[in-house]
Amino acid sequence: MKHFLRSLTLVAAVAAAPSFAVAQTAPAPVATAAAVSPQANAAVKELLDAMDVRKMMTASFAEMEKALPQMMRAQLTSVINADPGADAEKKKAALAKVEQVLPVASQAINRMFKDPALIDEMMVEIAPLYARNYTVAELKELTAFYRTPLGRKMMALSPRLSAESMAIGQRIVAPRLNGMMQEVMQSTQGK
Repeated sequence: MKHFLRSLTLVAAVAAAPSFAVAQTAPAPVATAAAVSPQANAAVKELLDAMDVRKMMTASFAEMEKALPQMMRAQLTSVINADPGADAEKKKAALAKVEQVLPVASQAINRMFKDPALIDEMMVEIAPLYARNYTVAELKELTAFYRTPLGRKMMALSPRLSAESMAIGQRIVAPRLNGMMQEVMQSTQGK
């Protein structure tokens, strides 16, 4: 049961990772808002406003809320079915447990996504990221772009495209990952 809950938590975390968050092998140095020039802070604020980042995050979270239960179910089902140490009865019981626990886990994750403090915290971290990677002039150019009709369209489509991209990635990566995990489990059992 502990293994199952750990798997559920891991799957939820992986599935819920926003597409705008990129995994890194080593964390980048964090620039705080205080370490950024006032001009850069102002330019970043304008850019994030032009991009409707708060609205985009809210929409992305809403898309993830819709897709997450199915993604978690698919991933957990794959993990359970790939377990060579479980017979058909244990797998059936584990799958039933998934169906029992999934609604509760989904509700908890949905509450997390609806917490306004989540977006506030992300905004605090995102602003220095932009200031660290773009000059003030570049930030102003980006702001001008996001105020154009094409920039607006890009931002309006971003949450849906991100959700669909995540689903495509899940569909393509999950079978490969499951096959790799089966190989690893078989190789460790043979030793």
